[in-house]
Amino acid sequence: MPIVEVDRLAKRYGQTVALDGVSFAIDSGEMFGLLGPNGAGKTTLLSILACLMEPSAGEARLLGQPIALGNRELRRSIGIVPQENAIYGELTARENLEFFGGLYGVTGATLRQRVERVLSAMGLTERADDRVDTFSGGMQRRLNLGAALVHEPRVVLLDEPTTGVDPQSRNHIFEEIRRLNATGVTIVYTSHYMEEVQALCRRVGIIDHGRLIACDTTPALLKLLEGQIRFRVSQASEKMWSRLRQIPGATLEEQPSHWLVLSSRDVPAALLKLIAALNETDAQLESIETSEPNLERVFLHLTGKTLRD
Repeated sequence: MPIVEVDRLAKRYGQTVALDGVSFAIDSGEMFGLLGPNGAGKTTLLSILACLMEPSAGEARLLGQPIALGNRELRRSIGIVPQENAIYGELTARENLEFFGGLYGVTGATLRQRVERVLSAMGLTERADDRVDTFSGGMQRRLNLGAALVHEPRVVLLDEPTTGVDPQSRNHIFEEIRRLNATGVTIVYTSHYMEEVQALCRRVGIIDHGRLIACDTTPALLKLLEGQIRFRVSQASEKMWSRLRQIPGATLEEQPSHWLVLSSRDVPAALLKLIAALNETDAQLESIETSEPNLERVFLHLTGKTLRD
């Protein structure tokens, strides 16, 4: 049974449609990416999944139970990391974690152990008793993640968790996300950084104008577009041209400055056939570069816009 199920979910604010009949499911233990431009409905969707907002129509379920504002027991299974930091600057890192753990009913020795574990995972042990308003932006984002984990939720909703963080903090966040997922925690990950989603997530949903326009494994989405091999040769011959045009599943075109481009959905296989063809026809390879499809190109192809539009 999927751990998260979204069935024809809709949300309207007056005449504004934030979600328009969105349906998908997430398996237990999955790392699921959610992409969409600003205003596409991602944060609205996460708010509904976090039991913070009621939908206008449709239903969302967690662990087989309908998600609703009043279901406090179900909310204990969810951790949410919002775009804006939800921590208290006048408190220390330890006090913040103790406070948020207490909100979910974690107390005593169990709470102390979990706080120490989260501080260590976030690389904040040495600053545990310092006020948070003395922390760098990256340290605050790491603590913001830790505050969502101290009650050990089964599902973690991450809304732009690495926005504005330094490389060291980003690595801490990635390591903890991967560790959590390896223990069976289900992750829903939204980000403006598509390379993060491509590197972390096995499946990705793409939302635009409140609609889910694509939902598939990352490799399947990447195969929607062709990759390219750009190269230049000397001593080209008609035999070379004929041989290159016979490479299965590939198309050949000329570009300015004597560049040739071979496009294919399987770049590694096409590259091997290209090299073999050049060797067979005695063409001299002068320069070569390859480019594989990525989620940014797929997103532009499906929506007609970049993620930050």
